[in-house]
Amino acid sequence: MENGLNELQTSALEQIKNCTSASEIEGLRVKLLGKKGELTASLRSMKDLPAEERPLFGKRVNEVRDVLTEALDEKTKDLKRIEKEERLEAETIDITLPGKKCNIGGLHPLTRIYYELRDIFVSMGFSVMDGPEIEYDKYNFEMLNIPKEHPARDTQDTFYVSDDVVLRTHTSPVQIRTMLKQKPPIRMICPGRVYRSDDVDATHSPVFNQVEGLVVGHGISLAHLKGTLNTFLKEFYGEDTKTKFRPGHFPFTEPSAEVDATCAKCHGEGCGVCKGTGMIEVLGCGMVHPNVLRNCGIDPEIYSGFAFGMGLDRLATIKYGITDIRLLFENDIRFLSQFK
Repeated sequence: MENGLNELQTSALEQIKNCTSASEIEGLRVKLLGKKGELTASLRSMKDLPAEERPLFGKRVNEVRDVLTEALDEKTKDLKRIEKEERLEAETIDITLPGKKCNIGGLHPLTRIYYELRDIFVSMGFSVMDGPEIEYDKYNFEMLNIPKEHPARDTQDTFYVSDDVVLRTHTSPVQIRTMLKQKPPIRMICPGRVYRSDDVDATHSPVFNQVEGLVVGHGISLAHLKGTLNTFLKEFYGEDTKTKFRPGHFPFTEPSAEVDATCAKCHGEGCGVCKGTGMIEVLGCGMVHPNVLRNCGIDPEIYSGFAFGMGLDRLATIKYGITDIRLLFENDIRFLSQFK
C-alpha cells in the first residue's frame, strides 16, 4: 500500500508540473486533496491494515499531503507570476511616443478684469465687501437719496420681486450696509452682478457686472477722488493714460463727475471705438451726498467721502477691443479661448 502512495505522489507531481492555468491547478487540487480525492481515498483504506501498520501508513499519507500541497501552492504562484508578466507585456506603453495633450482652461475675461482691478485697489488699502443680489428697495434706492417717484429711478428701472424687494440695480446697497455696520474710516470696493431692465444689444444687457468704491473719513476731498482714480486707471490701462473729469449727476453724490480715459485701443489717436475722440467714458464718481451719510448715521459735518462705480463688462470690452457685450455671456469656447 505504501508503494501505491509513492506512485500517487510521483504521478501527482508530474501532473502539477504540466499544469498551464490557474483553473487547471485548482481542478487538480480538488482531484488529489478534496473530500473525494485520491489521497483522501487512500487514507480511508487505512482501516483494512493491521493495527500495528496504521500509524506508519497515516504518517506517510500526511507526508504525501504536505508534499503535494506545497507543490500545488508553488505552481499556483508560478502561474500567477507568468500571467502577470504576460499582462504587463501586453499593456506596455511606448513612452517614446508623444503623449496626448490635455486642453487647459483659462480665466473668463470678466474674471481676469476683476482680479486685476481688485489687486490694484487692495494694494491701495481698499477692502473687498459683498452683499445680496436680491435687495430691499430701501437700501437700493431710498437711502441713496432716490425716494419713490424720483425720476432717477426711470434710468434704473429694475426687476421687482415685490413692492419693497428688487434685484439690485447697482452694488451701492453694499456701501449702505457697510456704513450702517462700520464707523469711518471706510475704504472699500464692492463687486457683483446687477440687474436693469435694458434691451439686449451690442452694448447693453439686463444683467451685467459692476464694481463700486467708497471712501469715508476726515477731510476727504475731490482731490483724493481724482488721485485715487488716476492711479487706478494708469495701473489698469498703462502709465500713459490720461483722464478727463466732466460734470455729471448722480442723486447719491454731489458734486458728481463722469470720467473719460485715453482709449486703450488707439492710445489717444482716434478710432472707431472712441469715435475718433481719443477718449472714452469709463466710470462715474463724486463726493458722497450729505443725505446719504445722514441716512447711515454718519455726521456730514464731521466726515466726508467719495464714491465711484464702473462696469466690469465695459472695462473688458474697452481693454480687449470686444465689440459686442453679448460675447461675454454666450460662453462660446472659440471666443473665450482667446483669453488664456
